[in-house]
Amino acid sequence: MHLQVRNLSLKYPGSANHVFENLSFKLGEPGFNALFGPSGVGKTSLAKIITGELDGYKGEISSQGMQTFLYSYNLERLPGWSSVGSHLDKITPSSLRQRRDELVSAFGLDELMGQRFSQLSLGQQNRVNLLRYLLQDFHLLIMDESLANVDEMTREKIILKIKDLYPNAYFLYISHNVVEVSKLCNQIIVLTGGTKQPPSSIVQGQDLKADHTIERQKLEHTMLEIVNASS
Repeated sequence: MHLQVRNLSLKYPGSANHVFENLSFKLGEPGFNALFGPSGVGKTSLAKIITGELDGYKGEISSQGMQTFLYSYNLERLPGWSSVGSHLDKITPSSLRQRRDELVSAFGLDELMGQRFSQLSLGQQNRVNLLRYLLQDFHLLIMDESLANVDEMTREKIILKIKDLYPNAYFLYISHNVVEVSKLCNQIIVLTGGTKQPPSSIVQGQDLKADHTIERQKLEHTMLEIVNASS
């Protein structure tokens, strides 16, 4: 399986400037990858193009063996009148009940199943929202700041659990946290936006796995590569 983006360009109607131009990259192997760059370089627009939610672009997006692309973002909200547990019961296939329970525990949500979604903090809401996407069938899940308002240690625990449970799935993680993407992601697609050349660069991340460690020097080197690529 793979996802290929070739010479992708996007300019909104009435704008003189491209959001990005001649953008190309390939996701050839499953794993946890990142879209990184400052605000305005087109990370969310690119995500919506890949998932078919945005058109009006030039270029080509092709995939082999990949059909279901999902997009999760940090402002999605669920109905507030039913409990979180009731909602998850309704959407979880019987074959995934055990996985749901494992995710609920890893996400730190065990004690919140009886509460309504509207009663949760922003970070708790984002965790519940992401969890419901992980209970669907997908080949690629784009996580657009999906763990915003979640503390750093919990985010890392969640991402490591996702990597462990979904070794054959593709993920694109949109984040502004250079330490986080350097540490946890495999490929980091650094977007520079507009007409800058090149419009993107690929940095190899450290791709941390559970029960492993990363040398500080290697992590700092990856971070420096990302900063240089985005400047």
